This record gives sequence, structure tokens and C-alpha cells, in this order.
Amino acid sequence: MTRYTASAAAALAVLFAVVPGRALAHVRYVTPGDGGERAVELLAAVVADPLALALLLGGGAGAVVTGAGWLRFRPFRLDLAVLRQTLRSYDDLLPWLARLAIGLPMVGAGFTGYLFSPAATADFLGVPGALVRLFGIGVGFLLVFGFATRLTAAVGLLGYLVGLALSPALLLAFEFVPGLLAILLLGGGRPSADHVFSRLSAVGGTVYQRIDPVRETLAPVGERLADRDELVPVIVRVGLGFSFVYLGVVQKLLMPGQALSVVAKYNLTEVVPVSPELWVVGAALTEAALGIALALGLFTRAGCGVAILMFTTTLFGLPDDPVMAHVSLFGLVSMLVITGGGAYSVDRWLAERFDDDTDVQQREDEPAPTAD
Repeated sequence: MTRYTASAAAALAVLFAVVPGRALAHVRYVTPGDGGERAVELLAAVVADPLALALLLGGGAGAVVTGAGWLRFRPFRLDLAVLRQTLRSYDDLLPWLARLAIGLPMVGAGFTGYLFSPAATADFLGVPGALVRLFGIGVGFLLVFGFATRLTAAVGLLGYLVGLALSPALLLAFEFVPGLLAILLLGGGRPSADHVFSRLSAVGGTVYQRIDPVRETLAPVGERLADRDELVPVIVRVGLGFSFVYLGVVQKLLMPGQALSVVAKYNLTEVVPVSPELWVVGAALTEAALGIALALGLFTRAGCGVAILMFTTTLFGLPDDPVMAHVSLFGLVSMLVITGGGAYSVDRWLAERFDDDTDVQQREDEPAPTAD
């Protein structure tokens, strides 16, 4: 009975997580202005509806029961331990994945004429459009090809901070901050132009080795940054967590007008027949809860799976939402699928407590069964 209840609660929680969550994520991209509704009015409408309260409380309780039940019974323990070890074996692909996750949307932003976020166009920022385009295209292409990767990431991060000073709207694309910081630590990796040139520079007698002007100067800096690459999953999950909480709390609960406009524009109440106010509050609480879980490193890979499902739902559910605006999110979440919660995470503490990886090692050391 306990397992059945946990499964039913999980289904309800997934319904409220997947359907409304990212369908309202970047609402400024697809709706103009603010409808003028206030957070107090939004919450009052939900509190006054017994069905809405029951669904919200049931979804929250279902998520808690599901998590507690998982920790209590821990099904598929060995299978998941093998899966975690296999995913961690792909960590050599992290620099390439991070570069594509940040470089490709920056190229797209440059060609389209906005800075990181579709909400931050050149006119909105009050800067020349050519400058915005050259910045996005230049930084993006250098990151994709992995040329002067760490220096390029630093320039990209500086550009984001300058843009944020001009317009707080860039907080809608805060995921670029952890992405660029991760690239600073990881470097270009392989395949990348930096890897090719490093090989040329490392072999004595090559023409490039004799004319390379920066190897001796910058190599020690890169090595010191690479020594802290264990912080990459921490930076990515905390940055993504902040982004989710900001989108849920600030953009929806505190400024509900635009989110309600999305519900009306796409007739989302026909998809799930609940009130528009419940749609917005459910989406806000889902994103905030997911963001907190990611920041804490709690069920990190499971949370990433929910996030990927939410992103995919958005791409099909909101045809006006720019596809390039989600590439960075897809890429950074995929990085966490590989790394897991990493250091300073609840997941790490749970893994050490239950010794899951030790179980896998013991099974690997056992002789393979033979046929009689």
C-alpha cells in the first residue's frame, strides 16, 4: 500500500511539475508588457479555491512522500549505482559540452541581435546593435571552436555583467554565469583548438613551439584553474538553482501579469482544466522547489530529468519561445546528469552513507558466472 501511495503521489507531482513548469518559464519572450495583476491578488484567488489548495498541497506532499519513500526502500540500488558510475566516466566530455551549451546560443543571440536573452535587445540596452552582434558572434564562435577558451569565457562573463548593469532583464539568462564560470575552470578540453595548439607547443622543434608567445605565461593560470574543476558541478547546480528560483518567485509570483497572459494566449486551461491563477502558482512553486533541490544537490540527476522534460514541453507547447534560449539550459542540465551533485551536495552525503559505489566495485570484483 505504501508503494502504491508513493507512486500515485509521484504521478500527481510530475503532472504539476512537467505541464505548467517550463510552459511559463521565459514568459517575457512571448508576451508583451504586464497585465497589472499583483501577487496578493493571485495568491488570494488560489487560497479562496479549495480545489486549488488541495491540488497544490497534494502535489507538494506527493513529492515529499515520493522522496522519503525512495530513501526508505531504495529500489534498483545496484542498477542506479552502475548508472552513476557510467555517467561519471563521461566527464572528459564536460568541457566540450559546456562550450557548445554556451557558445551556440551566443552565436544565435549575436545573429539575432540580442545580448544573451531575447529580452535584452540592443535597443532595450541602449547600445549599438553592431556591437551586440559582434560580441555574441565572436565570443560564441571562439567558445564553440575552443580557441583561447578561458580568456574568451572571461570576456563573455564580463560582457554579461556589463549587460546586467544596463538591464536587470538579463537575470532571465542567469544560466550563462555558471556556464561561463564552468568553462573558466574546465578550459577547452578536447576536441578543441586549444588542445591542438597545446600539442604543437609541447613538442620541441615545431615552428609553433618557437613562436608561441603565451604558452609560458598563461599555462600556469590554466593549471591553477583546472585544479579546482571539482567545483564545476557545484557552480552549475547552484547557478541553475538560482535561475529556477528567480523565474518561479520573481517572474511569476511577484509579477504574475505576464504569466497569466501566457495562460490566456495559449489556452493552457484547456490542457489542464484548472484556474489560470493555479497554473501560475503551480508553475512558480514547481520551479522554485526544483531550483532549491538543485542548489542543495538533492536528487540532482532526477531533478535534471524533470527539467529536461519541462524544457522539451516548452519547445512543443510555446511555438513563440526562441529555441536558442533553451540550448544553454539543456547543455548545463546535461552536464549535471554526468557529474551528479558533486561536492558539497546532499547526494554526495547520501552516497557516502549508503556506500553505493562500494557495492558496484564488489560486484565487479566477483568472478563472472559460468555455465555448468
